[in-house]
Amino acid sequence: MQICEDRRALHRIPELDRELPETMAYLNHALTGLSCRLFVPMEGALCAWFDFGRSDAIAFRADADALPIAERTGAGYASRHEGRMHACGHDGHMAILLELARRLNEKKDLPHNVLLVFQPAEETTGGARDLCETGVFEQHHVKAIFGLHLWPGLPTGEIASRKNELMARSCEVTVDIYGKSAHIAKAAEGIDALMAGVEFYQKACAMERALPNGIFRLLKFGKLQSGTVRNALSANTHLEGSLRAFQDDVFESLQNGLRAIGRELEETYGCRVNVHMNDGYPAVMNPPDLYEAVWKCAAFTPLDAPSMTAEDFSWYQRRLPGMFFFLGVGDTPALHADTFDFDESILLKGADFFEGLAERFL
Repeated sequence: MQICEDRRALHRIPELDRELPETMAYLNHALTGLSCRLFVPMEGALCAWFDFGRSDAIAFRADADALPIAERTGAGYASRHEGRMHACGHDGHMAILLELARRLNEKKDLPHNVLLVFQPAEETTGGARDLCETGVFEQHHVKAIFGLHLWPGLPTGEIASRKNELMARSCEVTVDIYGKSAHIAKAAEGIDALMAGVEFYQKACAMERALPNGIFRLLKFGKLQSGTVRNALSANTHLEGSLRAFQDDVFESLQNGLRAIGRELEETYGCRVNVHMNDGYPAVMNPPDLYEAVWKCAAFTPLDAPSMTAEDFSWYQRRLPGMFFFLGVGDTPALHADTFDFDESILLKGADFFEGLAERFL
């Protein structure tokens, strides 16, 4: 099948961030000759415009970048680029959109024009945000955008989504506490950064647990380092964790709470506390009205709970109505694993689903 050939060809040439020359060349070659206009809205991106003479359009997005991971699948179509791998299914996402393009090429009439978007930098700096800033969606009167992600653990070939919360807003949390070392026999002469770090951890976890059970959120720390020897107070404690939530007010309240804990410990211990949180992606939130509109024209499985992982498709949703879906790949290695692979037959399920939306979404 051509869709499998596309996936394997793209899998062999994984590229990172916005430097995607081979990937873009393959996509260009595959789309050239179809009844669409190709254009480059920004570095590392490619769009295909199918004009059916309508006043508005819908868009479909595939992410195109790979990960800096050395592949260990042993597949005959394994990466030819050492230390790089399509370990997150983006090769499959692109293959689905190429198949959709071939099907659109055969259609004489649709309710909307269609814009296909191949986007860079999903794994790094959020290429979706920059693509929105090009004005491409306004210029083409796009009324809604759709995307999907291959999803381990979901039954093979199943399309699933949910109303409102789907994927979390996230940021990395880094905490550095600076105290003063002293021999434990003269502990009063020092400032115990380890004790302050333990208290920071306990207070942060208690703050998150105090929120109502119905609020989806996560605040966890996976790394704590402190001190050098057993008989001296630690002069420095370092913590690394992750904060995730869906509603902006919840997310920002937890961020402010972490900063407040830091200030409190500075007063209590006399130490210096630096709480740093980077800019992550917003939450993927499927609008209820768009969800209901899609439900009327396409079959998918409603999910009971969201995922706490993040996705930069959320930037599109900040710009225009957008809905995101999961496409099940069954019992496979996890996304970002160096052995990630999947049954390619599920790609047709994705193409079928998108084709149905193109034909029936109003």
